Amino acid sequence: MNTPNDRQGGLATTRAHSARVYDYILGGKDHYPVDVEAGDAMARHWPALPVHMLENRRFMHRAARFLAQERGIRQFLDVGTGLPTSPNLHEVVQEVAPESHVVYVDNDPIVLAHARALLQSSPEGATAYVDANMHDPDAILGSQEFRELIDLGRPVGLMVIGIMHFILPPDDRRLVSRLLDPLPSGSYLAMTIGTADFAPDEVNRVAQEYRQQGMPFVLRDLPTATSFFDGLELQDPGVTQVHEWRPGPEQSDIDGRDIAMYGAVARKP
Repeated sequence: MNTPNDRQGGLATTRAHSARVYDYILGGKDHYPVDVEAGDAMARHWPALPVHMLENRRFMHRAARFLAQERGIRQFLDVGTGLPTSPNLHEVVQEVAPESHVVYVDNDPIVLAHARALLQSSPEGATAYVDANMHDPDAILGSQEFRELIDLGRPVGLMVIGIMHFILPPDDRRLVSRLLDPLPSGSYLAMTIGTADFAPDEVNRVAQEYRQQGMPFVLRDLPTATSFFDGLELQDPGVTQVHEWRPGPEQSDIDGRDIAMYGAVARKP
């Protein structure tokens, strides 16, 4: 239980939080000393961690642009948004199609505080933030924001980026399925999934550090990661390390041992 001194304006400040650790490692400023301590410990275990996290973010940008530009998706549900770091999802897709709608979902008070200030839509489109947890998909799907911005008569892009390694089985598949089930045919799932396939010693030490900081953490091999897309139509190039999914020129000199995340985009038939 938190004591009164553990919280500032609803923000837990004596325990590391994954969104703030992510922010710290990527060079942001929205974190606390406990997050710095945790991030430094993880980076000591695996110095490539900042590269890995940046490539996860870049995958989100490329996947979102692909869905908006090549698949015509105009409404998105982003679960596990994290701290707003520009360009955000709505900035990427509204650059392609200004009328796009984006619903962001996270349950960290610091993310909520920044989302209110920073998630500004284009005049033609709309964005909203739902303060909810992926472990409660009914709260997401039943929220006023979701009902107002997402038309379930049209395809939706479901983005589950950088969160599945915090969702333990057997809840993982059930929660993804529950979010996908109401989405119509022609919707897409874009997801990244943590793995220790390429640097097992270092990445497993990072995973243990997360667990010691009180954050559940699970890593998955390629067959397990691929199985999340069963029943869906994988888009080329299928399930790959995130830096190899439709790479841009900035991905040309990345060592695969520095990336511990699979990523893919798949269509709901």
